[in-house]
Amino acid sequence: MKQTRIPDVFIVGAPRSGTTALYTYLREHPEIFMSAIKEPNFFAEYLGERRRVRTWPEYVACFAGARSEKRIGEASVFYLASNTAARAIKDFSPTAQIIIMLRNPIDVMYSIYHLRRFQNLEDEPSFEAALFADARGRKVPELSYRQRVSFLPQVKRYLTVFDRERIRLIIYDDFKIDTRRVFQDTLQFLDVKSDVERDFPIINGNQRARSRLVWSLLRRPPRPLRRIIHPITSRRFRTAVGSYLFGLNIVYEARPPMEPELRRRLQTDFSPEIERLSTLLERDLTNWCSS
Repeated sequence: MKQTRIPDVFIVGAPRSGTTALYTYLREHPEIFMSAIKEPNFFAEYLGERRRVRTWPEYVACFAGARSEKRIGEASVFYLASNTAARAIKDFSPTAQIIIMLRNPIDVMYSIYHLRRFQNLEDEPSFEAALFADARGRKVPELSYRQRVSFLPQVKRYLTVFDRERIRLIIYDDFKIDTRRVFQDTLQFLDVKSDVERDFPIINGNQRARSRLVWSLLRRPPRPLRRIIHPITSRRFRTAVGSYLFGLNIVYEARPPMEPELRRRLQTDFSPEIERLSTLLERDLTNWCSS
């Protein structure tokens, strides 16, 4: 009986920093097997029951499709903010290679806000109101916006657990400006064929629901409607129709710009931490707080 191989490549975050695009590009490489499930979040202990994959058999099964590929991997952006994921990954896969993608934390928070609004998970009508609600201690299902982008301690945890040569740091700005070069450098880091020719389509662009009501109905159909539809339709049919209706309700468009005054306040707030992060990474990132 063929033994399932375990992953040795982990894209651990940060969220909204190009991880979905990189996961997609790596998944299409002939020498790399990436889990069909993006964001299994198995090692993100703080998510509890909200993890997509919660048991060892389920997690190992994510990689059952691997054959002779040189590298096996997964991508879960909640690992970066986890207090325990780095050590758990190292214990599980001692030779693992870690990919960390970082972006201006202000832009990350703003992007997460719009994603959560799109998903009907954020009730506050503005980004500033959401930040204020977090500051007042509102209960959130995962982490506050600010906690998600505390990159300094998050990166330190991985640098403490893994040898530096086993960590590949990618700055979103570089990835956006020269995707091909960054991708090829990442393939070299993973020791797989890097002279591949491919296109780099935009992945995971900003989305807006045409109707939040329609979005809610599609995600959580009323119980009376389910009682009528389920007995006369198959799950496959419902999934196909739901996906089609979801697509009709989605608009891809540029994210509205942040209020300039709010951005200036956040730049001032983040400036000391970004300076310390620049020192840690030996990369000047202070433009994040001045542009």
